[in-house]
Amino acid sequence: MARNEFKAGAAKVNITPVLGVRINGDFITHYANYIHDDLFVRALVLENAGERMAFVVLDTCIIPEYLANEFKSLISVNTGIPFPNILVASTHTHAAGSLADVHLGSKDIDYTRSIPPKILAAVQQAIQSLEPAVIGHTAVDVPEHVVCRRYYMKEGYTSINPVTGEPDVVKTNPVGVEKFIDKRVANPDPALSCLAVRNKNGRWISILANYSLHYVGDWDNGTISADYFGVFNNYLESKLGEDDFTSILTNGTSGDINIWDFLQPDRYPTEKFAKSKVIGEDLASRLLGALDKAQWDENPDLKVIYQKIPLAVQKPNQSIVENARRLVSSSNYETLNPELPEDIRKLYAREQLYLDQFPDTIYCPIQAFKIGRFYLGALSGEFFAETGLRLKESLKENPYFTISMANGNIGYVPPKEQLALGGYETWRCRYSCAEEDAEQIVRQALLEAIQNLAQ
Repeated sequence: MARNEFKAGAAKVNITPVLGVRINGDFITHYANYIHDDLFVRALVLENAGERMAFVVLDTCIIPEYLANEFKSLISVNTGIPFPNILVASTHTHAAGSLADVHLGSKDIDYTRSIPPKILAAVQQAIQSLEPAVIGHTAVDVPEHVVCRRYYMKEGYTSINPVTGEPDVVKTNPVGVEKFIDKRVANPDPALSCLAVRNKNGRWISILANYSLHYVGDWDNGTISADYFGVFNNYLESKLGEDDFTSILTNGTSGDINIWDFLQPDRYPTEKFAKSKVIGEDLASRLLGALDKAQWDENPDLKVIYQKIPLAVQKPNQSIVENARRLVSSSNYETLNPELPEDIRKLYAREQLYLDQFPDTIYCPIQAFKIGRFYLGALSGEFFAETGLRLKESLKENPYFTISMANGNIGYVPPKEQLALGGYETWRCRYSCAEEDAEQIVRQALLEAIQNLAQ
């Protein structure tokens, strides 16, 4: 039997692309002409009693499941860490080299090919640095930097669903029509949570943090930046150990949450990168202040459950497909302008033709981790704050947080009642096509997995 001794190791490897790399995260492809700050893959490996688990987080927008599986298989074959025990997630910065096609934002093939050996190197370096450690958890509420980006609008304004042509009840990011805003639709998750790891002598090894803020985006298109995630990590690393400490900030359940505050637009500086600096450094500072309240465990048991949940695909009917085919045949996508409603309609018409060819079923990977008395969940998509808050409420007897954009990405998964309200996140496309009960199905499956770990 393996000896019971908890160990941890962490590392990071630079994955900054060359200028000219494709950038996704928008309706169209952008190309990098300025590198503001470096991008990294960051890895944390935990070990006890012969069990190992790895958390691998990339500064990128989206990692499709097939690619996440390639990364995990490469890690598993070369390190022996079981495939189910490996989490691979993106921070969801929208200013990084593209690993996926989304709408007209295309994958950069050469950049994608460069990533696997760097991911493996980060995990191998983390394994090489494994040492006896203790792990703790703490959290602090930071509500100032999260707002719901979905708004009920007043009479006099109508937002049209580009797929159905019907009016939406909700408008996402109401740029230019702020005077018609009535109120926000939902509440964010304000918690900044973390697992904190240090060696037996008190030297910091890593912090795995989680905050449910989409991204900040205070840069021009064509910029490479880790966004506020990078600011946060750089700040903590400068305070807790620099080269011998790896900070990792993950994205929580933020599919409907950002900090483009349309009700209080003047509360942040407007210079490029200034808002992300304010937010990233404030979050890091607040977390530093909460570390003295961390509850520590010297010998946590490590357990993982990994599953793939089948979901039915919502496909367009044949009338919509025929209408989409006519519109696509007369459209010029090389000159498409996503600022124009008519061009957005053309873009979503193209999506219907692709979606018509989709399989009838997609699969959402879920992952549940037990680390002593701490629980962590991972979801493969852009889930709303409500999902994370409901999970926390169900698991309130134990510390818990959810990492989204993990092990793949099935796109937006709104709660059923939010689907009925419309808004960008609900517009049917390859990136939003799961059955209407998908959120409840996936959330319940993850909750049951965590409850099984607790037994």
